[in-house]
Amino acid sequence: MADDTTRGTASFISEMGVLKRVARTGWWFTGNKAPESVAEHSFRVGVIGSVLAMMEGIDASRVALMCLFHDSQETRVGDIPHIGRKYLRAAPNGEVTADQVANAHPAVREGVQGAVDEYEAGETPEAIVARDADKLECLVQAIEYREQGYSLTQNWIDTSLAALKTPSAKALADAALSMPSLEWQNNFLPS
Repeated sequence: MADDTTRGTASFISEMGVLKRVARTGWWFTGNKAPESVAEHSFRVGVIGSVLAMMEGIDASRVALMCLFHDSQETRVGDIPHIGRKYLRAAPNGEVTADQVANAHPAVREGVQGAVDEYEAGETPEAIVARDADKLECLVQAIEYREQGYSLTQNWIDTSLAALKTPSAKALADAALSMPSLEWQNNFLPS
């Protein structure tokens, strides 16, 4: 039988699977009844964060780790849209994370908690890039939803663009705004 921290770690892994079923609820305001899940969002945030870190010359693995866990707390508090945050007082993300990993292996507790705390503080170059990745993913998703006919996405584009800090994130945002989201196919499809 597994020891207590192994069971606690396995429980944490199971809990993270809930993110596949937690909707990114802010998109409901655009009329999208079936928006992406938090897990889908977090996956692309991790990809974007890794790419941005490479472009910025910083630790891509550290950025990817922060991106992976930046919304993990939403298994317990859900995805609260920005307008809802005015009325609801959720526990700080670091506190939720501490509860999530309380029974996990000590290295897991330390690693996940450290990644979340660093992200929340937003002070290291890696945390700044991870936060840019989160905003850039939102911007790209808004562009994609707009292309799918959800016309009320401009506010997400504008606020995400305004929040970007690094030159690489700003450059990628400009590129994303200037092309259709399926342009990548042009590299492989015959003209």
